[in-house]
Amino acid sequence: MGRLVLVDTHDALPGLLPLHGWSALMASDLVLVGSPEHPFVSHLDAADLAVEVVPEGLDSAPLGRTDLLGGTDPAVKARATWVVDRAEQHGEVTYLFGSGDAEAYTRVLGMEAANRGLEVEVVYFGIAPKGTRLLEFVAVEERLRGPGGCPWDREQTHSSLGRYAVEEVYELLEAIAAGNPAAICEELGDVLLQVVFHAQIAADEGTFDIDDVAGGIAEKLVRRHPHVFGDTEVADAGEVMRNWDQLKADEKPERNGPFDGVPLAQPALQLVEKLQNRAAKLGHDPADDAGLATDGHTVAEALEAFQEADEQARPDRLGDLLAAVVDLARRHGIDAESALRDSAHRFRMRVELAAADEG
Repeated sequence: MGRLVLVDTHDALPGLLPLHGWSALMASDLVLVGSPEHPFVSHLDAADLAVEVVPEGLDSAPLGRTDLLGGTDPAVKARATWVVDRAEQHGEVTYLFGSGDAEAYTRVLGMEAANRGLEVEVVYFGIAPKGTRLLEFVAVEERLRGPGGCPWDREQTHSSLGRYAVEEVYELLEAIAAGNPAAICEELGDVLLQVVFHAQIAADEGTFDIDDVAGGIAEKLVRRHPHVFGDTEVADAGEVMRNWDQLKADEKPERNGPFDGVPLAQPALQLVEKLQNRAAKLGHDPADDAGLATDGHTVAEALEAFQEADEQARPDRLGDLLAAVVDLARRHGIDAESALRDSAHRFRMRVELAAADEG
C-alpha cells in the first residue's frame, strides 16, 4: 500500500515550509509538482530530491458515479489519477500544491487516493507571516520591468517618477482628510508602488534593491528606539523625541549647520514650521529671541506691519505674517498644513452649497 502526503505551500515563500512539511519531503521516495514553474522546484533540486512534474495532456480518466454526481472535470480526474498511480508505484510520495491547483483538484486527489486504499496525510502551511504579499508585489514589479514586461515601466527613471511620488502623497492626504479607510488603503498602495518601483529601478542599475531599502529603515528604527529594543528608559514621548534628535545627530556628524537636512523643496508651510522647530530646539525660538526679529512675531504685529508696508515691501511682510501664523499653530500643537487643508475643504463645501442653492 502506498502513502501520499499532500503538502500545502506558499508561492511567495519558496522553500519555506513548517518542519513537518520538509520532514515529509525528505522522507519521500518521490516529490511531485503540478508545473515545472513551481517555485519550490529549485529548492527541491538543491535538496537532491527526486522530482517529477505532472504531465500535460493526460488521457481522460473514467469517471465514477461519485465523480459524475460531483461534477468532476475529466482533466482534473486524469491528473489526480496519475498522481495516485505514482504513489502506488513508489510507496512514499509527496505532492506539493501550488497556485495552479484549484480546490476542486485538491478534493478529487484526496478522494482518489482514499478510494485506492492509500494512506493520506495532509500538511498545511499554517499562518503565513505578515508582509507575505509584499513579496508578491515585489515580484510583480520585477516582472513589469523585466524582459517581456511593460515598455512604459522599463523606460522610467528616478527622475521621471519623482513627481508621481508627490502626487500620490497628496492623494493619500485627501483620503485621510475624508476619513475613508478603503481610500486610505488604496492610496497607501499607490505610495508603496513608488517605493517598490524606485527600488526596482535601482536594482536594475545595480545600485541598491528593495532589501536595502527595507533593511535600512528597519535598522534605523531599532537604533533610534533604544527604549524599546535596548535598555534605555524614558519618561514620556518628549524624551523619546529628544533622544531621537540626538541619535539622528550622532548618525550624521557631517551636518554642522543648524538647518542641515531640512529639505527646502517641501511645501512652504511645512518648511517654515520645520525651520521654527529646529531653531527652537537650538534655543532660538522666534518669539523669544528679539535678535531674530524683523517686524514682529505676533500675528497682530505682523498684520499691522503688512498693512503699513508700501507695495514693494508687502510681499516680505506677507511672508512674515504667514510665518507668524505658522508659529502660532506650532505653539498650540496644531499642524498648519492640515489646518489650512481642512479650511480649504470647508470653503469648498460652503461655495458648492451656495452654488447649489442659487441653482
